[in-house]
Amino acid sequence: MTTTLVQTEVLPTDLQTVEEFENWQRQHVSEGSFEFLDGRIIQKESMKQDEAFIANFLLRTFMQTTAFQKGDMLLPELDSYVSETRKRVPDLTYFTAEEIQQMRQKVRVKSKFAIEILSDSESFEDVIDKVQDYFDAGGLLVWYIVPKQQKIYVYASPDESKAYKGNEVISAAPVIADFQFEVSQMFS
Repeated sequence: MTTTLVQTEVLPTDLQTVEEFENWQRQHVSEGSFEFLDGRIIQKESMKQDEAFIANFLLRTFMQTTAFQKGDMLLPELDSYVSETRKRVPDLTYFTAEEIQQMRQKVRVKSKFAIEILSDSESFEDVIDKVQDYFDAGGLLVWYIVPKQQKIYVYASPDESKAYKGNEVISAAPVIADFQFEVSQMFS
């Protein structure tokens, strides 16, 4: 019945929906965050200290936008719902002030803009699956940051990406028009 081990807690393999998973999770508090994908519970690695400078740069840059002034937020490691059977946890995700209010009403909000930082344990297939999930949920934009290459891959659809590096200016338009910077600034 169970296959994956986290610390001393054995994870169930018989859950079918995000709701069942979240009910189980409330009863079995454990460290870390988890994604739920069609009955599979996947432990998500937390952001590492050597990635903190990326998150710090993005959050500080976001705080200079009109969206932030309106009450919108770029939040680390917050649930992003894909479907009744899939939930992702992006490294950073954007939510409008209205969506944050919906969360207070227990509405499961889906991310329109997700940012992921590539970890050493992720495969190309993992990346493509995540990007597809964000777009399946109605996402408009996904950034995949690859620290070792000092590049950001921008997905405006699940099948098309463009890599930005060096002094190229990356923009979160059309989601957040004034959230932009030179890629080299994030890695300097």
